[in-house]
Amino acid sequence: MENLLFVSILTSFFLTAYVLPKWIKKCREVGFLWGDMNKINKVKNVAASGGVIVVLSFVLGVLSYIAIKTFFLGGNGEITQIFALLSSILILGLVGFVDDVLGWTHKGLSIRFRLFLAFAASIPLVVLNVGTRIIAVPFFGIVDFGIYYPLIIIPIGIVGATTTFNFLAGFNGLEAGQGIIILSFLSFISYLTGSSWLSVVGLCMIASLIVFYVYNKCPAKVFPGDVLTYSIGALIAVMAILGNFEKIAVFVFIPYIMEAILKIRGKLVKASFGKVNDEGYLEVPYDKFYGLTHLSIFILKKFKRQVKENDVVYLIFGFQIAICLLALIIFREGIFL
Repeated sequence: MENLLFVSILTSFFLTAYVLPKWIKKCREVGFLWGDMNKINKVKNVAASGGVIVVLSFVLGVLSYIAIKTFFLGGNGEITQIFALLSSILILGLVGFVDDVLGWTHKGLSIRFRLFLAFAASIPLVVLNVGTRIIAVPFFGIVDFGIYYPLIIIPIGIVGATTTFNFLAGFNGLEAGQGIIILSFLSFISYLTGSSWLSVVGLCMIASLIVFYVYNKCPAKVFPGDVLTYSIGALIAVMAILGNFEKIAVFVFIPYIMEAILKIRGKLVKASFGKVNDEGYLEVPYDKFYGLTHLSIFILKKFKRQVKENDVVYLIFGFQIAICLLALIIFREGIFL
C-alpha cells in the first residue's frame, strides 16, 4: 500500500510536464517575457516566472500525499506540519510572483518589505512550535534555545535560506539544478533519520524541478523567477527545521553563504551575470568577484579560453555535490544511526 505514495511524486511530475509547455506558450502570446542576459542577443524572448507552475504542481502533489495517507494508509500525525509547510511556501511563492510581475523596471518589492513578508511566512511554523529547541552548536556545545527557537531561530532560518538561495541565480538551469541537488540530499537525510514523510514531500518538489530543468537548461525556454527561488529556499529551511537536521542544512548551504558574502561585498547591487564577449563566450564582468558565478568564470578561464554558460553551471553543480558528500562524512554519526 505504501507504493501508493509514488502517486504523489508522479502527480507533481506529470502536472508540471503537462502545464509548463502551456505556460510557455501563453507567456509568448501575452508578452510576459524576459531577456537572457548571458547571451549576445538579450532580446526578451524567454517565458517568465515559470516557477509558478512548479510550485502549484508541488502543492497538488503534496495534497495528494495527504489524501492517500488519510483514505488508504491511515494516520495523520504529520499532516498539521505539512499544512504549515505548504502555508509558508505558498506565502513566499506569492511574494516571489508579485516581485516577478513588478519586475526590475519597477524595482520590484523593496528589500525591507520582502524581508517582512519572509518573516511573516514563518508564522505557520512558529505557532505550531515545531522543531527541536536543543541544538549542538560548534564551540558552545549543547544549547537549549527555549522559547527563542520558535520566535527567533525559525524566522531567521527561513528568511536566510529564502534570501540567499535567490542570490545564486541568473544562469540557465542553475536554480533548478541546485534545487534538485540540495533537496535530493536533504530528502535522503530525512529518510535516514526517520522522517520518511518529509522525504516524500521533498521528492514531490524534485519531480517537478526535473521537468522544469529540461525547459530551463541552456538555451532556456522559461525562467524560474523569484517565485521558484523563494519557494525552494523556504522548503530547504522548513525541511531542516521539521527534520531536526539544521546543522547539515547549514553546511550544504555553504555555496550560498559564500555567495551572500560576495554579494554583500558588492553592496547587493552587482549582478551575477557574466560579461558576454563578441564571440558569445563569458568573461569576468568586474575587476573583483561579486558572486560564485564570477569566481567560476575566472577558474574556468585558467583551463579553457572559451567559457560557456553551461560550463559555469556544471562547475557550481560539482561544487555543491562535493559539499553534500563532505556533509555525509562529517555528520555520519548523526545520520547513520
